[in-house]
Amino acid sequence: MTGTSGGTVATPLCLLQIGDVRWDLGRFGKVLLKGKGSQGRGKKERLVPLINGSRDLLEWWVTGPRWEFDDKVNNPLAPLFPSERRYGDGSNRVVTDDALRTGLSEAVARHLPHQAGQLTPHVLRHFAASDLYRNGMDVVAIQEILGHEWLNTTMIYVHVEKSHVEDAWIRAGQRATARFGGTRR
Repeated sequence: MTGTSGGTVATPLCLLQIGDVRWDLGRFGKVLLKGKGSQGRGKKERLVPLINGSRDLLEWWVTGPRWEFDDKVNNPLAPLFPSERRYGDGSNRVVTDDALRTGLSEAVARHLPHQAGQLTPHVLRHFAASDLYRNGMDVVAIQEILGHEWLNTTMIYVHVEKSHVEDAWIRAGQRATARFGGTRR
């Protein structure tokens, strides 16, 4: 199966175009992700906020290293993540899923050798969902970010600490104490 890159199936990240970044939407800016769709339905689209420093990283990419691959930063149809490969007309192809996987694998081998062969984009997706939940984001917001139709799918991605129940008990007690002690939150 091929994506628009002419290579392997392209993930939503590979298919992003410059115009999909909406710097002016919301508090952080947003990116329009085009999902794979399901059961014969069209591609799902969702606007995802550029949180956790992703805006700064994306601004750095667009104004810096991206220029080494393609100078069409002002063309809304240009790939956000261009490949070094070009079409016959000179325009850049989009980076392939395989190229991103290979880059991640090489970076992990170099910087986190004990994780080599274990850290994949899908594992990072699970980590991101778990980290957002651990830091207080509600599971419905995580569901929206991940683009899941069903909440139970999102719950498969959210891994909680073994002390989750005890931690929740302590937080509930603190809220009750604050409420009955006369302070409001």
